[in-house]
Amino acid sequence: MAVAVRARRRNGAARLRARAKVRPKPQPKAGRKQAFAVSHLDERDFKAGGLRDYVEYRDLGIAKATNGLALAHVLRFCKPCDPAVVPKEHLHDVVFQMIYVLDGWIKTELDGQGAHVMKAGSCWIQPPCIKHKVLDYSPDCRLLEIVMPADFATVELE
Repeated sequence: MAVAVRARRRNGAARLRARAKVRPKPQPKAGRKQAFAVSHLDERDFKAGGLRDYVEYRDLGIAKATNGLALAHVLRFCKPCDPAVVPKEHLHDVVFQMIYVLDGWIKTELDGQGAHVMKAGSCWIQPPCIKHKVLDYSPDCRLLEIVMPADFATVELE
């Protein structure tokens, strides 16, 4: 029995050493030059006319700085939640999408994941092309969203 325990420990240590091997760092795509960008908060930078009319968007300059590799913006919910307008199932044709709740809360439903209330400090990844919808949000809700690529399609399903 002691021999079996030592063998398992040796095998476990070997697996840990194998995992610790240095892996090559991912290289940026050729031809995608990136530039320095900075964005300071100015409430006047929030603009209507984006994907949803109940949201104002503040572009953080990342799409321009990365030549379209990524988009980062802050979403500010500017109208009360209207159940007749807000919960429309849709998906985004993206490679990566991450959302972080800066203020307030948002209730969202993702296909196969159910409904979740995300509060200030919550963060989630939406896998590419996952069906989802916003169910409700607080009047003070603000989100940081990072998406790759910057130019992506949204498909309305309802």
